[in-house]
Amino acid sequence: MGRTVPNVLPRLKRIMDAVGENIRFARLRRDITAKQLAERAGISRSTLQSIERGDPGVSFGAYAKVLFSLGLEHELSQLACDDVLGRKLQDAGLRVAKRAAHKKAKTVSGTDQRE
Repeated sequence: MGRTVPNVLPRLKRIMDAVGENIRFARLRRDITAKQLAERAGISRSTLQSIERGDPGVSFGAYAKVLFSLGLEHELSQLACDDVLGRKLQDAGLRVAKRAAHKKAKTVSGTDQRE
């Protein structure tokens, strides 16, 4: 029984392809073999090959292990950090609460009492 390949939009596929290619180039610049990187990341060589092809069916955790093994873990903290659309949506949904009206003081037998 083969695994199912998730359907992805063409734009997402291009992004995943670019990420895989970037990972491959980072490995090659460091002069690390695929076997060495797979061992360091604790994944199989075939999983690493899938990552380098930008396979969207590979778990995010496997991508994270490879980035960490390449010394690129700081790249992970940048994911979704500048959520411009989310902030705009949040700001648009904010409501300014009306302040309650001050209650007038009543004078009862010479002293001020609030209602």
